[in-house]
Amino acid sequence: MRLYPDRPLATPAALLAAATLFMCQCVAAFEPPPRNPFLAESNYAMGHGDSAQQDAVPQSGPAGPGRTLQADEIQYTFTGPGFFGINTSGIYPDGKRVFWGNGLDRLVKLDYDSYKLIAETFFPDVEHYTEAESEQAIATLDNNNGGIIALYHAYRQAQKLRDLSGLYTLLDKDNIYYVGNKAGRITAYGDQRPGDSRSPIIELRHFQLPPQATRPIIGLNITFDGWLVVATEHGYLAAIKRDFSDYRLIRIERSEGAEHKSTGRTGYGWIRNGFAIDRDGGIYIVSQQHMHKIVWTGDRLSTDESDGAWSEPYLNDWGHGSGATPSLMGFGAEDQFVVITDGQPQMNVVLFWRNGIPGDWKQLPGAPSRRIAGQLPVTMNDPALTDIQSEQSVVVAGYGAMVVNNKPRNVPWYLPKQAATLLNSYLGSNPRYQPYGVQKFVWNPLSRALQPQWVNSKVSSPSSVPLVGIGSDTAYLIGARDNRWTLEALDWHTGESRFHYVIGGQRYNVLFSATLLDENGRIHYGTPWGRVRLNINSSQ
Repeated sequence: MRLYPDRPLATPAALLAAATLFMCQCVAAFEPPPRNPFLAESNYAMGHGDSAQQDAVPQSGPAGPGRTLQADEIQYTFTGPGFFGINTSGIYPDGKRVFWGNGLDRLVKLDYDSYKLIAETFFPDVEHYTEAESEQAIATLDNNNGGIIALYHAYRQAQKLRDLSGLYTLLDKDNIYYVGNKAGRITAYGDQRPGDSRSPIIELRHFQLPPQATRPIIGLNITFDGWLVVATEHGYLAAIKRDFSDYRLIRIERSEGAEHKSTGRTGYGWIRNGFAIDRDGGIYIVSQQHMHKIVWTGDRLSTDESDGAWSEPYLNDWGHGSGATPSLMGFGAEDQFVVITDGQPQMNVVLFWRNGIPGDWKQLPGAPSRRIAGQLPVTMNDPALTDIQSEQSVVVAGYGAMVVNNKPRNVPWYLPKQAATLLNSYLGSNPRYQPYGVQKFVWNPLSRALQPQWVNSKVSSPSSVPLVGIGSDTAYLIGARDNRWTLEALDWHTGESRFHYVIGGQRYNVLFSATLLDENGRIHYGTPWGRVRLNINSSQ
């Protein structure tokens, strides 16, 4: 029985069904997102995992007990800077998998088993970085990651990220890797020897957005009938055939003039995040003031209400909009939402009804739209924390939604506001700066209300993108303790810390990278200069 139709949950049978479903959430018996058949057949084929953008995978992760990891349990691979995420391929004809990823200056393939470099290709017309440079930078920050001198070194490192491009990528069912850049170009890369996992990388083709679609490209996803979808910072949306033979282009409602209001700061445009896509063609994009649903009909991109499209406001006193890529919650017979954090200085977790709004639904007090199903402030159970923002997607599994605090807890008086990110990124393990707090909310289908579920105020997630390993009912993130980087494992249902591993010094800084589980349940993530994998799985 569908629990959000246009009628109240009034009958005893309906109440019992809702109560049963709510109890099921407590034991992780929920409907998973449908698999997109045009993505690589793996647990992480694109940024945030899959088209639903939940940052949740079916695998179990490490189970502890906590300890300081030994050198042979930590594998580090130099890849150059800017490898915030990496995508897992399907199985090649030779029985192998590989990881595809790109950073500032290159694109690489890593061997799934050894985590070593198979192939790389450098991007033209960009500075190329060396391993010697990375070692010098790591040693400098290991020696000092607090105070004015450390801020100077962090600033120098961060300057190279001004040219960051191609942050959102995806790997399709044919193991073709798509990257969009600041110039409005989408490039498809593949194997020089098709079907050979050991093959060198080649550029297969590229597509240039038309001149009116002002750049840069911000998000990249794929529909369930195989059209690539890209969004630009200024509000243009394109659907493109994977062979680049045809495309559709629209401008999203309310984006007129966005190109003239750009701050020039990377990640602070009219659109500043990726977006989610559902099986029915719904495309969920958050702009600086509104949450939008655009509908792919199979032939065109529609903003018409008659096709199910909508555009609704959310609170934004901060002025920069949401820092979250929209995440989809609820599938099959479940209540169905799209989830973000809003633009309040003390952000709210916000649920929008994804499809029809129940006929008896009343607009929530303080909510700017009747479509908002839940709107609760992130408090971390600390009344002194009145300025909480996150630059991460809301982590969703079942009806649960988890967020972290990315605001440095101390900011020197002399540091400009726009430079505060240095404190929780390059200097994020320093106890002077690191933020604390992880909070989870849950939708209750019986009362049709978003509720706080738990807070862990002792765990720090300075800049990590967390992940849920559904098989082990555990949320994983890269945190910090005593100026050392750690893996933190939290019980998904209670928030209690299950264990933590101490990883090490500044070589292992997570720097806004995604915390990932490979198909064998091993944690891996990006660092300022490379990739790290912890060679411990759920059986160890």
